[in-house]
Amino acid sequence: MRLVRRQIVIAVALTALHGLLAWPAAAQTPSDGFSVKHDVVINAPPAEVYRSLVEQVGGWWNPQHTFSGDSKHLSIDARPGGCFCETLPTGGAVEHLRVVHLVPGEMLRLSGGLGPLQAAGVAGSLSWKLARAGSFTRVEVTYVVGGFIEGGFERIAPAVGGVIGEQLRRLKLFVETGKPTQETGPQ
Repeated sequence: MRLVRRQIVIAVALTALHGLLAWPAAAQTPSDGFSVKHDVVINAPPAEVYRSLVEQVGGWWNPQHTFSGDSKHLSIDARPGGCFCETLPTGGAVEHLRVVHLVPGEMLRLSGGLGPLQAAGVAGSLSWKLARAGSFTRVEVTYVVGGFIEGGFERIAPAVGGVIGEQLRRLKLFVETGKPTQETGPQ
């Protein structure tokens, strides 16, 4: 009986490690800001996950959440003050966020407002934390935003949380399979 219980616990733990979903661990929406948190376990060592996160952002970031419609125009200059930027086909460019703290293989923190938050009076901090979990990597992403936005944070916070969770799921798939989405056959 004891052996069966132990096998069940191990099976549940392995299933959780291989889960594809980035589950929101916490979400708060006071009137002056919000925070979202997601985490996932990726079947790769932290150095590989970090390299994909920083050096291959154009390979996993959803192009629907870019100004150009093409995530290949994205880059992260991994240094303090470096830019998470996008070049535009017209010759312009967009600074999505600015690098404020990095520890290769462990953490990347960026500052700024993503997407529609860029035009609002807000400050944001997007943190990616990586921790070894055996031969896997646990990735926790937190985005904390405060300030003022027309209409309040209550309506935009769930959408921003969904986008952050989606990007984390796409990173996981990209690292594990080389593609940011799952292929599905004919229905």
